[in-house]
Amino acid sequence: MKSATYILLFVPLLFFAFFPVNAVMAGGSLYLAPSEGTFFVGNTFDISVFVNTGGNDINAVQADLKFDPKKIQVASPTAGKSFISVWIAQPNYSNVDGNISFRGGIPSPGINTTAGLVSTITFRAITPGTTSITFADSSKMLLNDGQGTNILTSLSRGVYTITIPPPEGPKVYSSTHPDQNKWYKNNNPTFSWERESDVSDFSYSFDQDSYGTPDNNSEGDYTSVSYSDVRDGLWYFHVKAKKGNIWGGTSHYLVQIDSTPPATFTPIIDPSAKTTEKQPLVSFFTTDALSGIDHYELKYINVTLENEDKATGFFIEASSPYRLPSLEPGRYIVVVRAFDAAGNYQETASKIQIFQGKIFFADEGINFFGIIVSWTIIFIFLTLLLLIVTILLIYIIKKYRDAAIKKKKELAKMEEDLANRKNYPPLSL
Repeated sequence: MKSATYILLFVPLLFFAFFPVNAVMAGGSLYLAPSEGTFFVGNTFDISVFVNTGGNDINAVQADLKFDPKKIQVASPTAGKSFISVWIAQPNYSNVDGNISFRGGIPSPGINTTAGLVSTITFRAITPGTTSITFADSSKMLLNDGQGTNILTSLSRGVYTITIPPPEGPKVYSSTHPDQNKWYKNNNPTFSWERESDVSDFSYSFDQDSYGTPDNNSEGDYTSVSYSDVRDGLWYFHVKAKKGNIWGGTSHYLVQIDSTPPATFTPIIDPSAKTTEKQPLVSFFTTDALSGIDHYELKYINVTLENEDKATGFFIEASSPYRLPSLEPGRYIVVVRAFDAAGNYQETASKIQIFQGKIFFADEGINFFGIIVSWTIIFIFLTLLLLIVTILLIYIIKKYRDAAIKKKKELAKMEEDLANRKNYPPLSL
């Protein structure tokens, strides 16, 4: 009985000896608070970065965050309150690239917490829509073990909704741009608004200031207005009503205009534009400055056939890289369209030639069974070959010429010897 009791007491001691407490503690995590919320365009809101050390003692934290600068931007660069006492690198941010970085430490013995505040960041809501703030994979949480062990195992994100503030004045709507959250390529917006009883005048303005306010000069009692040839970008229509000689609050209506197609691009054919591969890959990529790329569409045309037999297919939505279906030997044109969120598109095309044989001429060089030898290498090879042949010919010609000269000299000597013999009388016995 006593032996069993000793064994029961001894087993836990062995467990803790071979598995230290730190080894079984949970990993650290970085999280945002609040992790969600709804905010109005033009307003600011605070997001705090917290650490949970998972029961461990840590002495350094690296929190790298990413955000969409088209939706939100950092309004306050001040680090504010933080448990970090030594900044390894100055906290920094970029409203162009959409990133924030905090790198700091705590002297030994470090900190053990479930809600350690790294910093609070003030953002400003820029455009309506849903956006997120995420931690980059480069984020770290280092254990106070003298080895800098990274124990960060969990990264959360925040998802936020940016909306247009409710109207303070007349209710505004647009027949040309009915959704304030969407981009439109139409640059001729029309606005209409409701008219309450006893309203005598309206004042309105149209600009790129989300806080814009019309002046107190009446534009009349009309309830609609149109604008033409508006430049691309974010525009706000502001209107207020006058009732009883008092001007009321201002309503704001956002229109997002993008009439410019995406940037030009060229589809890349892999392995090459001239190939024996019957299912080549087509890669494509481009950008759009305002509304962003929404999707791509692709089709291919067989131009080997006679005009009356050419098959022009439908455009299909595709993502890069796109593998074409098995093509018969011949010439094809691949057409790719890049659409932005406003419906503008940029169209471009690339030519493909499919060969039957294994050896053929391509733009890049000669294709030998799938291996392309460039024209430069071929030129160098032919030049060297011509040089070797020339040297060999010179050597052969020189050899034959030297042999001919030697033979000629030998013949001349023989003739000379014969001539000398004629000048001497024959010997008598």
